[in-house]
Amino acid sequence: MTLPAIQVDNIGKVYQIAHQAAPSNSFREALTAMAKAPFRRFRQLRGTDDTTEDFWALRNVSFEIDRGDVVGIIGRNGAGKSTLLKILSRIVEPTEGQATLRGRIASLLEVGTGFHPELSGRENIYLNGSILGMRKREIDAKFDNIVEFAEIQRFLDTPVKRYSSGMYVRLAFAVAAHLDPEILVVDEVLAVGDAEFQKRCLGKMQDLASGGGRTVLFVSHNMAAIRTLCSKGILLRGGRVEMLGTSDAVVDGYLAPTSAREPVSVRFKRPSEARIWMTQVSLNVDGELSTTAPMGASLSLTVEFDTQTPLRHPRFGYILQSSSGERLLNSNNRFQPSPSFERPVSQGVIECDLGAPPLLPGYYTFSFWLGDTERDHHVELESLSFEIIERDLWGLGKTPLRVSSMWWPTTYRFHAPRENVLQSEDLRVG
Repeated sequence: MTLPAIQVDNIGKVYQIAHQAAPSNSFREALTAMAKAPFRRFRQLRGTDDTTEDFWALRNVSFEIDRGDVVGIIGRNGAGKSTLLKILSRIVEPTEGQATLRGRIASLLEVGTGFHPELSGRENIYLNGSILGMRKREIDAKFDNIVEFAEIQRFLDTPVKRYSSGMYVRLAFAVAAHLDPEILVVDEVLAVGDAEFQKRCLGKMQDLASGGGRTVLFVSHNMAAIRTLCSKGILLRGGRVEMLGTSDAVVDGYLAPTSAREPVSVRFKRPSEARIWMTQVSLNVDGELSTTAPMGASLSLTVEFDTQTPLRHPRFGYILQSSSGERLLNSNNRFQPSPSFERPVSQGVIECDLGAPPLLPGYYTFSFWLGDTERDHHVELESLSFEIIERDLWGLGKTPLRVSSMWWPTTYRFHAPRENVLQSEDLRVG
């Protein structure tokens, strides 16, 4: 009996979140706070301090992955994906449960992980190889392939602290993929690279799994890549495993609205260092909040935002994707005439009227970004999903075939060939 490559049993990870006490308003209150500080610290160590709370990033997570499986891990922001990968990569320890990995693991979790910034690209290749337990002659045999894949020949002997984020990721992925790991763990970090490099990375992961029988764990917001690359999927929601199954089934479950008949408003937290951020986005179907829309319905978005510095010209955009990850529509007010506030505001609402997009029945997802005239400050990928349902728009008793994601309203005109018209006229004269 072959043992699974990865075995996770009731993994849980808890973090303590500190709540800042109210600031002292007087000298007496400041002295009192200083006197109480040692006792507060003692209560924190005992876990009886009410200024902190436990946050379970993961809870009761269990699954098994066989050798050679390519598994996509998906979920909303904050679902626990990165925490799970860090536990599997032995970067953090679980609070409860255990994870058993059988084989040499290479992880690519975020830009900069595993590289020494003062060392050159060449030196970091050998450093990472030795960390993976490889001998120098094994690394020598792979060296040229790594450099060629990463496309850093000119900068091979430059300290990696001078690399751009794209160069960093190219080298990190090339090292992780070429140094013969038995388990490869890749987070959303590939989004930093350009489209051509992402395509090569996906092809390399596919080769690793199919040709070498290696196990791949892949976290991505690109549902098309998950469907294409992965045979299985794991859906995390709120730190728990909500669904295990084929990649198609898990992606469908992820994109399906959680409450198809109730109004939807998606709330967001402020990203660190963002000067302007979305607090809530709502989908309106024919003027009412909903997660379902009949074919031909009018759609609009309502975006509520806060700012650190009052402004007059917020910049908002969206991308509409199909369930397979195809990007169908995109729009933003940077490239078309846009209104502005009469005076700078710290809070505001943006209303976007999409009209009636010609969408066929199925699940669809919006991604959003918000910024100012200089740059984007807040990005939320695939954060609001809805369903288009069938409707007989033309009273013909039938609906279009679902051979694409969209139907297009087209005007058709019929004309007979000119010679046929002349013949019919001749007949009438005779």
